[in-house]
Amino acid sequence: MAKHRFYIPASTWNLENLMLSEEEAHHCAEVMRCKTGDRIIVFNGEGVEVEAEILSISRKEAALKPLLVSETERPPAEITLGQAIPKGKNMDLIIQKATELGVSVIIPLLSERTVVQLDAKDLEKKRAKWQRVAIEACKQCGQNWLPSVMTPVPIEAFTRKTSTAFRIVAAISPEAQPLQSILRDWDEENSERPRAVTLMIGPEGDFTPAEISTARSAGFAPLSLGPIILRSETAAIYAVSIVGYELMGS
Repeated sequence: MAKHRFYIPASTWNLENLMLSEEEAHHCAEVMRCKTGDRIIVFNGEGVEVEAEILSISRKEAALKPLLVSETERPPAEITLGQAIPKGKNMDLIIQKATELGVSVIIPLLSERTVVQLDAKDLEKKRAKWQRVAIEACKQCGQNWLPSVMTPVPIEAFTRKTSTAFRIVAAISPEAQPLQSILRDWDEENSERPRAVTLMIGPEGDFTPAEISTARSAGFAPLSLGPIILRSETAAIYAVSIVGYELMGS
């Protein structure tokens, strides 16, 4: 039987005093029904995983004895996903699947066609909620590298602050090219495949022409995802998958 997994942030990770937080201890004791003597897995979101024995447990904390420490190598390519916030709970799905697929950073985008309207207080609440979605995804799928979920930002701010050299934006336009064509152009000018990429995915109805223009002015190459018009969440999962395959497998 697979052992239950729990998260301890790297900021509080200490093998000499390995403790679950109140939230994780409550989940461990009350939901998973773990008890003293049971073995669980804990990870710190930065590639380190430990099989541990529960020394003591309550609703508020759990003390652990580390038994076996292992490390997972960092993904060979760093993917930053700029995702326009879709309606409903689709952002949760996108974050869950992006986490499973090894995305490093997720930046929710406020586009002109974003249905969800958020004020400053809501933005931080959403960010914290989405970060928790990523943590839960790591716990369920065995991913030991936790992506950072950032506070939502407007398109212009996102494109202005992007630092990676390889930048692509999913677009429905005649100029959009398949990923392999974009990479072929990259290969002609560079000695190796990019090890960091920023990927933009639009909302329902896609980015506006002005937003695509803003992205292209910031160096984003328009990416075609094929002849079928995909839903935002489908586009995100598909795009992250093909980018990950091309860059992480090379």
